[in-house]
Amino acid sequence: MKLTAVELRRIAMPLVAPFRTSFGTQHTRDILLVRVRTEEAEGWGECVAMASPLYSAEYVDGAADVLRGHLVPALVASDVPDAGAVAPALSAVKGHRMAKAALEMAVLDAELRAEGRSFGRELGAVHDRVPCGVSVGIMDSVPELLDAVGAFLDQGYVRIKLKIEPGWDVEPVRAVRERFGDDLLLQVDANTAYRPGDARHLARLDAFDLLLIEQPFDEEDLLGHADLARLIRTPVCLDESIGSARDAAAAIRLGATQVVNIKPGRVGGYLEARRIHDVCAAHGVPVWCGGMLETGLGRAANVALAALPGFTLPGDTSASGRYYATDVTEPFVLDEGHLAVPAGAGLGVTPVPERLEAVTTASEWLDL
Repeated sequence: MKLTAVELRRIAMPLVAPFRTSFGTQHTRDILLVRVRTEEAEGWGECVAMASPLYSAEYVDGAADVLRGHLVPALVASDVPDAGAVAPALSAVKGHRMAKAALEMAVLDAELRAEGRSFGRELGAVHDRVPCGVSVGIMDSVPELLDAVGAFLDQGYVRIKLKIEPGWDVEPVRAVRERFGDDLLLQVDANTAYRPGDARHLARLDAFDLLLIEQPFDEEDLLGHADLARLIRTPVCLDESIGSARDAAAAIRLGATQVVNIKPGRVGGYLEARRIHDVCAAHGVPVWCGGMLETGLGRAANVALAALPGFTLPGDTSASGRYYATDVTEPFVLDEGHLAVPAGAGLGVTPVPERLEAVTTASEWLDL
């Protein structure tokens, strides 16, 4: 596969409402898109790094810099035959999984478009649509939270995830459970906001029959998560701690996780995400697809991944309108709580040119 051109494009996507988590509040997503051209086709990748290194060590400016100065030159020099060879070609560069994932995604999209195959078929999808959950950020008040959850349920979402942090955990969860009943599929996400000393406090969440508690402790604290898993009944799910299939295998062996959230950008790409799925399936550990407020490009790939057999819990594969008034692709629209898996070649979606131009803040074609 010969690359003939690579574009790094920055876009600014205003959110329909501020999204608050334990590490900050987002109003607009500063997103880096990667476009590659080969002799046969064009492909798109989306980098999920945030503007600042708060969720992870990666951030958008850094991703653009490492792509420009290291990853793209390494890929061009390696003359890879297909997308499966991208990760090995980039392995000399340490870390930078989100930037690597965006580049691999673009190459894989181009390869599959040229061959007329879809992301779903390539990854091993067994469903043509997937159930969708929604992530609800930290609110200013419990009544505001209840209104938001009610609105999402009215839209058809089949699972609710509540962001939590110290001071915003037991009472908001209690209020949601009491208002919407025991049948609501409900889980919480701490984004590393707690410490092992909070374990007994977190055990109070056992009363609410949650699907899981996601990443309560620091991403490097596998032993702390293992200790918590022995203390509480609520299944512990790891997110930020899982950067590879090897990480997943180690966490499962230590008893640090009973569920895994797979975010392709966080683990270096969709091919590594599939390997994590396979490791978890072999150990009987359920997985679900996390979200990073992607545009329709990343959402298309996430929905395809979520259609694999081991994804037995609804993911954060929300409709486009959950985050953006206008997406850069044709929007993903919820249908009875589900999103359809794109069946077209590659991602099955492409940016709408006028929409893309309207949100573009910078564009750079790299010298190859």
